[in-house]
Amino acid sequence: MFRMYPHCFHALHTTLVEDYGLKSTRQMCSMEALGMFLWMVGGPEPVSQAQNRFKRSKETIHRKFDEVLECLVCLATDIIKPRDPEFSTLHSRLQDSRFYPHFNDCIGAIDGTHIRVVVPTDEIVNHVGRYGYPTQNVMAVCDFDMRFTSIVAGWPGYAHDTRIFKDTLRKYEEEFPHPPPGKYYLVDSGYPNQTGYLAPYKGQKYHLPEFRQGRKPSGKGEVFNHAHSSLRNVIERAFGVLKMKWRILLHITSYPILKQTRIIVACMALHNWIRESNLHDKEFYKCDQNENYMPGNIQPEPSVPLPGVQLGVEHGDMHVIRENIADGLMGDV
Repeated sequence: MFRMYPHCFHALHTTLVEDYGLKSTRQMCSMEALGMFLWMVGGPEPVSQAQNRFKRSKETIHRKFDEVLECLVCLATDIIKPRDPEFSTLHSRLQDSRFYPHFNDCIGAIDGTHIRVVVPTDEIVNHVGRYGYPTQNVMAVCDFDMRFTSIVAGWPGYAHDTRIFKDTLRKYEEEFPHPPPGKYYLVDSGYPNQTGYLAPYKGQKYHLPEFRQGRKPSGKGEVFNHAHSSLRNVIERAFGVLKMKWRILLHITSYPILKQTRIIVACMALHNWIRESNLHDKEFYKCDQNENYMPGNIQPEPSVPLPGVQLGVEHGDMHVIRENIADGLMGDV
C-alpha cells in the first residue's frame, strides 16, 4: 500500500481545504476524510474494509469518498496542464549529450495505458481489448519532469490509441496543449508521424528492453529509434509511478463507470501534485536517479493494430525532421 509522508499529506490537505472546498462535518473531519480516500485508492481497499478500519457507516464512507474525489477532480483541471504553454525553455533532459541538439524541439511524449475496470455485462464487449478483461484506455501527454500535461480518460478498452488521439485533436481542439510551430511530441509507431508528433522508424527495433537484451543499435534507423525510445520512456515510467502509488488503478473497485473514470483523473492529479510539491517521494527519486528505473517492473504497452485502424501514417515534414535527426545522431557515433 502506498504511504504518503506526513509533511506531504498535510500540505495536500491544506491545498484541498483552502482552494477546493474540502470541509469537516460532524461525521468526519476533513483530515480523516482525505486519509481514508488515500488509504482506499492506495491499497486498493474496498468500502467494507474502510468500514472496519474507520468505524464509519457505509453511507458515510461513500459520501466522504465522493467529497474528496470531487475536490481532486477540480484540482486536476488546474494542475494537469503544461507549466509553460509556450514551451519556451529547453529541459535539462534534452541537454544530455546523447540528445543535444538533435531533439531540442521536443516538448514531451504521448501514449495510452489500460486501466482494469468493472463494467455491466452489456458493456463488457466494448471494454475488452487485447488483454482479455475489461479496461479503460487512457491517453496522456507528459513532460520530461514526469508530469501529466493532458489526459483523456473514459474510452472503453477496445478503442485503439490512434482513434483516441484523432478524436482528441478534433473534439478538444481548444483545450489540448498543441505543440507550437516547430515543436513536437514523441509518439510510438501506433500513432501517425504527422506535424507536431514524431514517431520512430517502423520495422526496426524500438523498445529499450530489445536493445538491452541484444546487440547495440546499428544503422540509422536503430540509432534513431534507440534515442527516441530513451526519451519517450518518460511517459512509460510516469504510468509506472502512477500505478504503483495508486494501486486501485491496477484493478478499480466496482463503482459506476463514470466514477471509475473520475478516480483515474483524481489519481493523476495526485501524481502531479506530489511531483510539483518538491517534497521527498521515493518513487520519483528513484526515477530521477536512474532513467531506466521502471516502478513495479511495469512493461510498456505497445500499440497493436486492430482491424480497420490505419496506423503509422507518414507526413512529409516529420519524415524530413526524423531523417535530419537520424543523420545527426549517426554523425555523433
